[in-house]
Amino acid sequence: MTTTAPRLGPALTRLLLVAAALLGALLATAGPASAHAALTGSDPQDGAVVATAPKEVNLTFSEQVAMSDDSIRVLDPAGKRVDTGEIRDLCSGSVIRYGVALLPGLPDGTYTVAWQTVSADSHPVAGAFTFSVGAPSTTSVALPDTAVGGGLVGTLYGIARYLAYAGFVVLIGGGVFVLACWPRGASVRSVQRLVVRGWLTLTAATLALLLLRHPYTRTGNLGDVFDLGGLRAVLETKTGAALSSRLLLLGAAALFVAVLFGAYARRTDEKEHKDLTFGLAIGGGVVAAGIAGTWAFAEHASTGIQPGIAMPVDILHLLAVAAWLGGLTALLVALHRDPSVERRAVERYSNLAFGSVVVLAATGVYQSWRQVGTWSALTDTRYGQLLLVKVCLVAVLVGIGWVSRRWVRRLAERPAKDGTGDAEAEAEAKAETEAEMKAEVETGTGDVPEDAADEPSEAGAAGTERAAQLARQRAAVATAARKKARDADPERAGLRRSVLTEAAVAVVLLAVTTVLTSTEPARTEEEAGQGGSTAGATAVPNRPIDVRLPFDTGGVDGKGTVQLTLDPGRTGANALHIYVLRPNGRGLDVPEVKVAFTLKEKDIGPLPVLPDRIQTGHWTATGVQLPMPGEWLLQVTVRTSEIDQTTIEKNVKIG
Repeated sequence: MTTTAPRLGPALTRLLLVAAALLGALLATAGPASAHAALTGSDPQDGAVVATAPKEVNLTFSEQVAMSDDSIRVLDPAGKRVDTGEIRDLCSGSVIRYGVALLPGLPDGTYTVAWQTVSADSHPVAGAFTFSVGAPSTTSVALPDTAVGGGLVGTLYGIARYLAYAGFVVLIGGGVFVLACWPRGASVRSVQRLVVRGWLTLTAATLALLLLRHPYTRTGNLGDVFDLGGLRAVLETKTGAALSSRLLLLGAAALFVAVLFGAYARRTDEKEHKDLTFGLAIGGGVVAAGIAGTWAFAEHASTGIQPGIAMPVDILHLLAVAAWLGGLTALLVALHRDPSVERRAVERYSNLAFGSVVVLAATGVYQSWRQVGTWSALTDTRYGQLLLVKVCLVAVLVGIGWVSRRWVRRLAERPAKDGTGDAEAEAEAKAETEAEMKAEVETGTGDVPEDAADEPSEAGAAGTERAAQLARQRAAVATAARKKARDADPERAGLRRSVLTEAAVAVVLLAVTTVLTSTEPARTEEEAGQGGSTAGATAVPNRPIDVRLPFDTGGVDGKGTVQLTLDPGRTGANALHIYVLRPNGRGLDVPEVKVAFTLKEKDIGPLPVLPDRIQTGHWTATGVQLPMPGEWLLQVTVRTSEIDQTTIEKNVKIG
């Protein structure tokens, strides 16, 4: 049986456009993936001055990392590599340490240690620091401006990650909705297209992630996407194994989708239908759990504390998300086929969604405890802040879902009042479908029987054109009648509005979840901060540097103040926050802000910093590396128009 895809109304279009705008704003401010394995110590220490050249350089990390021959590079003041390139595994128990031997007979001067690796949860991490032999000297080492995992490659990788999650949700959730809530939906063309597109999206996104993995974690060059050597290296990693396994599982999923919309949709014998339902549920459940496991195996759940418990919990969490949000998407499509979806199917989905929320709550509490650790981390770390946003969005969804359940109860009560039930709805849907099929055939847009293809037209070309015109008119009248019937059904109209709102919020929720999975867990960040306080040359307390600099570019709206905070304000990695304010203290939205640091006495710099815009008047940058203590010249360039800009500067003491 052939049916046409539903035409989504203007209300849905407006809501999805708003959701897409929110999604774009969220992804635009996400920035590069944060480091999930942090450098907690080094020997020699950052900024240290040693009397004689060490035999090797050792780095200590907060969690396990994947090292290659180029993961640790030691460069002399001229930028020449002075290490042997052979990484030594010095791990012992819970201590994660790696080292590289240095060439003998190194002269005095300042040496730069640049490191780049991949944390156990699949995210790239990099950094640099300096130490000196004998006495500090000038250095001409130039480090890359683009942070690892950033740039165009990082943006494309982040988009592919989001599409992979979205495809998984639609594929699994749509299948669950058909099997558990609306078996007749297996023969509805719009539902078939939804699930198949979910499979195509997940498959394409997984292939993109596999190809982008090498430039994302190593080179940052988009041209290396088709580097076979890099692809081979990726396949040997844990993430590469997870992505390739996902592709194999998607091949199995394609078979289940074919059976679901083929033999299952055509089966009329009740016993055979039940047997096939049972088989699809068991087999499909195993495949769905396997696909979810590819995320659990390669990301947050596989590292940190209690990975043996965390990975199964993460699989349950992902499956619950798919059943809830993917089922919601399928219900949205079904409601726009009104009255083809029966009230009983809506009730079943309502119960399924409630059960999914219960599972989400239980698994989410465990994951939050595991990744956050302390109450203060909820507000003091980016991961904790994003988690709070996610919790708020889930609460909003639950609230909207409660409204939807009220409409569902009204739908369930209505058959007793007006005498109509699911049998009548099915009959109406069947008649409507047959009418649409007839209209498709008459207009030439549907499936025409093979034996009719060669029959001559009795009315000739003119008659055919007239018949097509009449068919279009009848289709328009039928569409108007269906719309009028929908508008006259307040229960279904109310349910449709609440489901549309849920779908819009769900799009943003999925975006927040994607960013959350690429953000350093709060527990790791706090542990790294505690360890990092002793990793530098001197153990000084964290004293953020606060600077206020007035500026005037000379143009319209060109006066204001730059308020800059450098935290912790010492050698090594720092977080930079810049606030551009109007004279009245309100945020000023400027096109560009640039920062540079120069240590003139050591002839270091200028070291450029390109902060990311967070919101109006607020710019930020993470991992700002200041290799040694001293009196640094801070230069801030503010551009307020295409031609109006100014550079203001101030000396700041870095301890």
